[in-house]
Amino acid sequence: MTKENVQGAGEEEQQAQSKKALKKQQKEAEKAAKKAEKQAKLATEQQEADEDDFAKDRYGICPMVQSQQKLDRALVRVQDLTPEKAEQQIWVRARIHTSRAKGKQCFLVLRHQQSTVQALIAVGDRASKQMVKFAANLTKESIIDVEAVVKKVEQKIESCSQQDVELHVERIFVISQSEARLPLQLEDAVRPEGEGDEEGRATVNQDTRLDNRVIDLRTTTSQAIFRLQSGVCQLFRDTLINKGFVEIQTPKIISAASEGGANVFTVSYFKTSAYLAQSPQLYKQMCICADFDKVFCVGPVFRAEDSNTHRHLTEFVGLDIEMAFNYHYHEVIDSITDTMVQIFKGLRDRFQTEIQTVNKQYPSEPFKFLEPTLRLEYKEGVAMLRAAGVEMGDEEDLSTPNEKLLGRLVKEKYDTDFYVLDKYPLAVRPFYTMPDPNNPKYSNSYDMFMRGEEILSGAQRVHDAQLLTERAMHHGIDLEKIKAYIDSFRYGAPPHAGGGIGLERVTMLYLGLHNVRQTSMFPRDPKRLTP
Repeated sequence: MTKENVQGAGEEEQQAQSKKALKKQQKEAEKAAKKAEKQAKLATEQQEADEDDFAKDRYGICPMVQSQQKLDRALVRVQDLTPEKAEQQIWVRARIHTSRAKGKQCFLVLRHQQSTVQALIAVGDRASKQMVKFAANLTKESIIDVEAVVKKVEQKIESCSQQDVELHVERIFVISQSEARLPLQLEDAVRPEGEGDEEGRATVNQDTRLDNRVIDLRTTTSQAIFRLQSGVCQLFRDTLINKGFVEIQTPKIISAASEGGANVFTVSYFKTSAYLAQSPQLYKQMCICADFDKVFCVGPVFRAEDSNTHRHLTEFVGLDIEMAFNYHYHEVIDSITDTMVQIFKGLRDRFQTEIQTVNKQYPSEPFKFLEPTLRLEYKEGVAMLRAAGVEMGDEEDLSTPNEKLLGRLVKEKYDTDFYVLDKYPLAVRPFYTMPDPNNPKYSNSYDMFMRGEEILSGAQRVHDAQLLTERAMHHGIDLEKIKAYIDSFRYGAPPHAGGGIGLERVTMLYLGLHNVRQTSMFPRDPKRLTP
């Protein structure tokens, strides 16, 4: 090919390319013109609509609340919307749970915490068709303020908690808009497992829930679980304060592993290392030696156990008790079991709504307990298990399956979900456990169980420095590391006992749930460190 030919071919190609570019430019210009025309048309329509829209001041998106003004406006809570408020004009703030447009009207279900109510916006003298359209297009989970008249309904609204009333909306303003795509649907998150499988409706798995915990905590079930859990804490505190206990706060950064075990988190502490406390054990006991007599504390406890089970967390809330007694550690068992009974009664009497809400999604038998609490000796428990065909030694610790089986046997025989197992073998308890004076193979220690799972482990503590030293050496513990602890008992120490309860476990077992992550607000386990 000659040089001229090559040049000619190159020019042709350039011309073809410039034609293409020209065509593309023309197309884009046409597209832009069409878009501008469409926007202008929409703006005109909007202007006309605004001119025709007599209700345009009765709805809209509020500017961000930056505390610009103090409105003298009382907001009524959804849970307080009862037939007594019929015909009253009120303001409510809630989330949009669901919305359904139907002709010239729109039905909304408004939700606040555990309560829901139906709201109706219909074209009429208070609402224009633009206002109805605005309401119908609002995204689920947006927070709105509505002014409405409370109306009694003839037929109960089964899908809402407030079944006897609905709201006839006259004004609606968006306070905070939710993004349209939710990471999970709340109705899926409260669906009982197995329900809706035939229709192919979804349920939400645990990881999706925990990855999007803020949304999951909005469900009526989660709201109920954590309100009841707050009740457990309050009842624990109130009962113990009434019994003359003092609440204490103990350090969580400590110089030696509190239980003397290997399951501790090590943290760097300036030029040395420290540990996260596995329990407030040593400090509770120091307070008893300091004459506080009866103490309790509520706080985080850390366990570096690589356990991925339904009932283990690496961080949980410990409800800890320690008290001096006069002559027998059963004085302490009686005090702790009575505290638990007061908690169970308080939950039963004050949290029925929450219990029923959780039961809708996770059905379970009501929790049963006896007064006074059933107390069995470890030997009796072993005998019951052997009678049921379990082979185990006298000094063997209970495995989780055997604990559960014993729970079922106790329920069948005594009809209680809560009991104490006393006098554990000394070999399976920590070094600071007081040996049984009548049988050195056993100890003055006890566990408490709910629905066949351990919720408290406790014992009379060794309060004599000499015996404590011997027991620590027997367990192979470095005495230098627990020197401050042993020294606490050198200057006169009253006999004392105590125990630690896991808050999340108590909540889980009281409600008959099957995973402790459901009762931990932001759970930590070996595989989860967020959110």
